[in-house]
Amino acid sequence: NLQAIEVINLIKKYDKITVLDDLDLSINEGEFYCLMGPNGSGKTTLAAIIASIRQQSSGQVKIYGKPPENARHFIGYMPQENFTSAYLTGRENLAYFAGLMGYKGEQAKIVISGLLEKVGLEKEADKLVSKYSGGMKKRLELATILFDGIRILILDEPTTGLDPAARRDFFKLVKDTCRKDVTIFLITHISTDAELADRIGLIDNGVIVAEGTPDELKKNNNLKNALTIETALKDKRVKDILAGFTDGGDILETGLGYRIYSDDIAKDIPDIIRKLDREGFAVERLESTTSTLDDVFYKLTGHSIKD
Repeated sequence: NLQAIEVINLIKKYDKITVLDDLDLSINEGEFYCLMGPNGSGKTTLAAIIASIRQQSSGQVKIYGKPPENARHFIGYMPQENFTSAYLTGRENLAYFAGLMGYKGEQAKIVISGLLEKVGLEKEADKLVSKYSGGMKKRLELATILFDGIRILILDEPTTGLDPAARRDFFKLVKDTCRKDVTIFLITHISTDAELADRIGLIDNGVIVAEGTPDELKKNNNLKNALTIETALKDKRVKDILAGFTDGGDILETGLGYRIYSDDIAKDIPDIIRKLDREGFAVERLESTTSTLDDVFYKLTGHSIKD
């Protein structure tokens, strides 16, 4: 497979703080790869280095075998902060970016119309961006990185602030508008966004702690169905009681209670409630779910991705 992005022994330091710690990463052409981790884990720094906006302290980055500064014309970079101007219309914003890409006159008009159509903003093209919803702004920003010749899309937390329906719409749009050979590199802390990727790297403190498909990450970490239990009083004795109902003894602590994993968790629920009740612990909330990438991250690092 042709490698679109290759990162070798990458280190980034700010003063004495190491943000990326000897990191290796390889992403194939046409792959939808997600880097998932908490704020401060180094993922945005990595995205900026790959996009040649920041410089590494040491190590190498290659984009189709070239250094990032020689491959900028391949890369569409969508940073976390809104970067289109609220004081211009959608069309005027795209005209500015088209100019940066070297389009002029009639050719620029045709390209801009095509981009507006791609992201479904033809009707709102001549409205000020200040009048756009959050989802519309994200669609416009996506249009700014879909010019011909772009082969890698770097999306840094593209759905922050959007509701679940708008997040789904955004990723459907990304998939529908990208050619098969376009590589998508997504940065996120939202596990439902990460689940959409072909492959995921979990990053913590500048190190990739695990990599694989969503299913592989759950299977390799023995995560099955999850049951979250919250009692009126959070107590170590609750944890000890729950230990008897898990397959491998894994119990994750949550904000107000505990989460346990088992293949057949539903049959244990009545016994769990009875046993806790006998010991004087009233169950306030029970929720059975399939395990998530948040659970995988917690198991590997001992802390929540949202902390």
